[in-house]
Amino acid sequence: MEEKTSEEYKELGNTAVRANNFAEAVLHYTCAIKTDETNYTLYSNRSLAFLKVQQYYHALEDANATIRLNPIWPKGHFRKGEVEFACSHFMDAYESYKKALELKPDDVNVMEALNKAARSVAKERKADETIPWLGAGIGIILGVIIVIADCLFTFKPTHPMLMAFITIIISMIGYCIARFYRYWIKTQRSSLLSPPIDLLGEENENSEENPEHRTYSPRYSKSQARQRYRKGKL
Repeated sequence: MEEKTSEEYKELGNTAVRANNFAEAVLHYTCAIKTDETNYTLYSNRSLAFLKVQQYYHALEDANATIRLNPIWPKGHFRKGEVEFACSHFMDAYESYKKALELKPDDVNVMEALNKAARSVAKERKADETIPWLGAGIGIILGVIIVIADCLFTFKPTHPMLMAFITIIISMIGYCIARFYRYWIKTQRSSLLSPPIDLLGEENENSEENPEHRTYSPRYSKSQARQRYRKGKL
């Protein structure tokens, strides 16, 4: 059977993308890349397919490969920005879209993506500023509720200075919890672009380091095999 060319594999991948079969498209583009490893458009197309199946690390790797092979092609930077935006790395996405727009100033899609990223950056900054103080405000409200409950339901209310101190402490706890929440969100977003765990690689490495764990198949001569067959051991 005649081997397909990279263009034929690419067209199969494009057809799969149009049919929303993105996992299949990844396979076709991978075959095309094996045939032509310097074709930057193949990496760009596979980056899109990886993005659609939420394989963000591989999508970013292919976008970076596209840029390495052709730094002045705007779509490579656009692909990189799309992956970064999908992972909520809005500032990185903004820079990638900006670079793509510098290379192709009249691209309406890139302009829209750049404006969308700019709005997301502004929204994130506002959230970083306001959410911790919102946590502090909730802490103050809880502190006031405790003070009121202390006055209404106890025979001897706690000293006002102590209750004020408790309110301040609760407010600070609310502030810290809110800041930690923002930090946790950013950590989760960063993990989206981390390389996946290579379970097969670790398994192969362990088998090499521990030869006693390997499975061996006994080999017998024909005469030995006949004898074991007669004895019912085979």
